[in-house]
This record gives sequence, structure tokens and C-alpha cells, in this order.
Amino acid sequence: MKIVRVTYTAKAEYSEQNQRNIQQVMDDLKALHSGNIRYSTTLAPDGVSFMHLTFFQSEDDQQVLLGLPSFRYFQEQLRANGLISPPKQEILTLVGASWDIFGA
Repeated sequence: MKIVRVTYTAKAEYSEQNQRNIQQVMDDLKALHSGNIRYSTTLAPDGVSFMHLTFFQSEDDQQVLLGLPSFRYFQEQLRANGLISPPKQEILTLVGASWDIFGA
């Protein structure tokens, strides 16, 4: 399992577009029906600070996300138009969970 957290701050005028781009990624992931990727994004009360948290069952599953055209578009547009602070990526270690993350 691999867990990745990414945080960044977007420009206020780009926040809504960023949310739409993220939603397209989520829609595409749902259409894949892959139970091996758990991906969520949250927005802080300031309306511009984003946190992406992704659980991958394997390294191959991470490549599935990175290869999605909608994910690549989201990243390109964010870099080109919307950042105040650059993305900070952290690889996390699971200590425990109250649910089976990749449960049947």
C-alpha cells in the first residue's frame, strides 16, 4: 500500500476551476470501477488551501491515476494558472484505520 498526501494553496480566482478539474478526475476514477485507489480532496475554510489524500493498493495503481488524461490536465492547469504555494507531497505510513480501506 502507498499513501500520498499533497497540499497546496491555489489562487482565489482559480479555486472554482480547480474544483471542477478535480471533480472530473474523480468522475473518471469512478468510471474505472477500480477498488484499488481511494482518493479524496478537501478544501480548507479559506477556500484556497487544498489537500489531496490518496491510498493506492500498489505502485501500479498509482500509475493508473497518473496516466489519466483528466489528472494530467488538472496538474497542467494548476501549475500554469493557479498556484500561490507549490504542492508539497508527503508519503505517509498507515498506523491504523477503523475500516478496511480496500475492503470487498
